[in-house]
Amino acid sequence: MKRFLYSIFITLTCLSASAQKQKTYCNPINVDYGYTPFESFTEWGKHRATADPVIVNYKGNYLLFSTNQWGYWHSSDMLNWKFVERKFLRPWNKTKDELCAPGVGIIGDTVVVFGSTYTKNFTLWGSTDPLNNKWFPLVDSLEIGGWDPSFFTDDDGKFYMYNGSSNNYPMYGVELDRKTFQPKGTRTPMYLLQSWRYGWQRFGEYMDNTFLDPFAEGAWMTKHNGKYYFQYGAPGTEFSGYSDGVVVGSKPLFDGIEAIPQSDPLSYKGGGFSRGAGHGATFQDNNQNYWHISTSIICVKNTWERRMGIWPTGFDKDDVMWTNTAFGDYPLYLPSERKENGPAGPGWMLINYKKPVTVSSTLGGFQANNAVDENIKTYWSAKTAKKGEWIQTDLGSLATVNAIQINYADQDAEFIGKQMGIYHQYQILSSLDGKKWTILVDKSQNKTDVPHDYIELDKPIKTRYIKMVNIHMPTGKFAISGLRVFGNGNGDKPTQVQKLLVLRTEKDKRSAYIKWQPVDNAFAYNLYYGTAPDKLYNCIMIHDFNEYWFKAMDKLKTYYFSIEAINENGVSPKTAVMKVE
Repeated sequence: MKRFLYSIFITLTCLSASAQKQKTYCNPINVDYGYTPFESFTEWGKHRATADPVIVNYKGNYLLFSTNQWGYWHSSDMLNWKFVERKFLRPWNKTKDELCAPGVGIIGDTVVVFGSTYTKNFTLWGSTDPLNNKWFPLVDSLEIGGWDPSFFTDDDGKFYMYNGSSNNYPMYGVELDRKTFQPKGTRTPMYLLQSWRYGWQRFGEYMDNTFLDPFAEGAWMTKHNGKYYFQYGAPGTEFSGYSDGVVVGSKPLFDGIEAIPQSDPLSYKGGGFSRGAGHGATFQDNNQNYWHISTSIICVKNTWERRMGIWPTGFDKDDVMWTNTAFGDYPLYLPSERKENGPAGPGWMLINYKKPVTVSSTLGGFQANNAVDENIKTYWSAKTAKKGEWIQTDLGSLATVNAIQINYADQDAEFIGKQMGIYHQYQILSSLDGKKWTILVDKSQNKTDVPHDYIELDKPIKTRYIKMVNIHMPTGKFAISGLRVFGNGNGDKPTQVQKLLVLRTEKDKRSAYIKWQPVDNAFAYNLYYGTAPDKLYNCIMIHDFNEYWFKAMDKLKTYYFSIEAINENGVSPKTAVMKVE
């Protein structure tokens, strides 16, 4: 009788989940990413790819543009994105990058869009009805080119363009005439990287490779309280440390002498499932809260295999700009639910990290546990894409499930470029004992492309086993890089971390060796740091290990650290803030 009632409850939950309004989303954001349009990038396998995102709020709707998608998205809630198919090339455009690292801005009631180019033949587009795909050329061939462009309209109506993508030259800015869009004067050097001082700007996965100088790219400008926050991406798009920095000035065009860099990155996500938070843009929602969208990495089949993430952003009482990426790939509140000075998300934990996994079949070395190891670079693949292939995760004991994220991987994909009309279909089942199963999520009739699908249940359920059964794949094998189950376990939260040790070397004060006493019932730790005890805005999630080689500091500043332990039941208290000279 108990199981019968449980079955009815689960069925009703499944039916009502799709009818209720979601309160959360999860990174990487779930949009129908196009596949790389370049054959030369597919030698190791065809794959989805985009980067360099921009979101602007246009009359209450969010417009999302990113690299080479042959169109753009719009949304009214930052959860449900509708793709608009469009190529922005004109007949005389010779570039192979249809819309690479797009520059997007708003002048009055007009949205403007421009693609990266060093030639003088790319069109500057305008629209007063972008939701209906109505565009017109503002300038057929904008004379001033620029790679990684961005636009900014000041309160006085003056219009600016920023750009730069180099490991030798600075980022630049210039005012444009609002009628002709021709430059007014020459470009002003805005900022040149200073990796000798700021450790996070060093090139390399661990900020210690010296075969290339760091790259600065992805300009963006935000104005707040009369100050100008010039943002830039560094040190390289292929690294977990890919970040956006910020330089503050008193006017929209400033030179490197007047500029005041914030010591640490504005957006930084060096650990966790979805890593990297560079080359992005800052925007406001309809409640005037700030958000930052940026590029996250996969970079397995090609350096340019990337995704997008959105994080809460803002300014503190001292006008320091921050982005919150702690638990940045766990469920986060949507704009409709975000509260000022409130938590970024509901606090649901990952409850199946490295828990036992069984599958219907395995292709080569793409082992089952790759789907629960919190590494987007690794994945499990079934031998086929046939209906009935499945993957099952054991939560270890009865647990509360609130949400599930499904991250598909590209194995033997066949597509090049943007695809329309493709879709995923699957079912998710739950079980108390691994024998009797009940449908929890039914997407057997789905007709949308959901490469990073995220399902928030209307009501939480208690279960032990979660199984995903494939029905239809758009291309390739049935492959999963992350079957991530969120909720809360039924055990104890981890205890507070003890004996945090930070050894900052005098030889290079950009670096430190950090170690702490392991917590027996923790599977990860959040390491917070900053240059003031009340401004620990950056965070690194570290799985499994109780040590970290940290190389991201400003060599001229004192630093402060705190750490917390994480498991499926919750988070420990943070340690007292530690000062490190």
